[in-house]
Amino acid sequence: MEGILAIWQRDLTKFFRDRARLIGSFSMPILFLLIFGGGMSGSMETMMAGNMPEGTEGFNYVEFVFPGIVAMTLLMTSIFSAMSVIEDKDFGYMKEILVSPISRVSIAIGKMLGAATIATIQGIILFFLIPFLGLSYNIMALVQVIPFMFLLGCALSGLGLLFASIIRSTQGFQLTVQILVMPMIFLSGALFPVSNMPAWMDVVVKINPVTYGVDVMKKIMIDVENIPAPVLDAMGLNLTVLGQEVTMFAEVLFIAGFAAVLVLFATFSFQRANA
Repeated sequence: MEGILAIWQRDLTKFFRDRARLIGSFSMPILFLLIFGGGMSGSMETMMAGNMPEGTEGFNYVEFVFPGIVAMTLLMTSIFSAMSVIEDKDFGYMKEILVSPISRVSIAIGKMLGAATIATIQGIILFFLIPFLGLSYNIMALVQVIPFMFLLGCALSGLGLLFASIIRSTQGFQLTVQILVMPMIFLSGALFPVSNMPAWMDVVVKINPVTYGVDVMKKIMIDVENIPAPVLDAMGLNLTVLGQEVTMFAEVLFIAGFAAVLVLFATFSFQRANA
């Protein structure tokens, strides 16, 4: 545990001391909020209005997209934080860790927890934008979603660690991750509903772990119990797999299992790469 906490604390210290990284990490989420939340909200609400039954509440696109923006922040921060593994190899710090009596599993868990903590903190900071966006989420809902944000950050950081253990250069890591991250964002329901999509694309949506993370966050933050089922369908919040509706418990269980499996794969790959 001491080794895990030491690695976790080091990654957090590095993050808060790097002001350029701290400020730059918010540029993409805020840009998406301005473009999709502000510039495209009118057109998206008009388009979605055609799918809404008469007599139901209007579709608030900003309310729909904000949890997706937070999930996108978790995704990008968690995965790109794993690049510190490659940097530690280049500067020789990783050799110091490897000769210490710390297991490979502890190193992977420490890195995963550090990246997940940083991502969760960034997601919480985005909550302070809620009043300026004219939104009114329940305070208890925001508190309840934080533990899941950390769990999702662990799962996504495990994915980043797996790539970081295989790829040897920061340039190759950035290129590979960028190719991976953008489809995961756009095919997760973060920015627009993923219902009524082509069959092959629907398969990609259902195997995308971010899809289930975004769905859980939206169900917690948006008051879905008071929204009619047709509106939920139009918003893409009634996620189904093989014709069966996916429960929130099943989604949380899937994310937890995904995180555990990725940590195991990352540890195995990390052990082989640094043997």
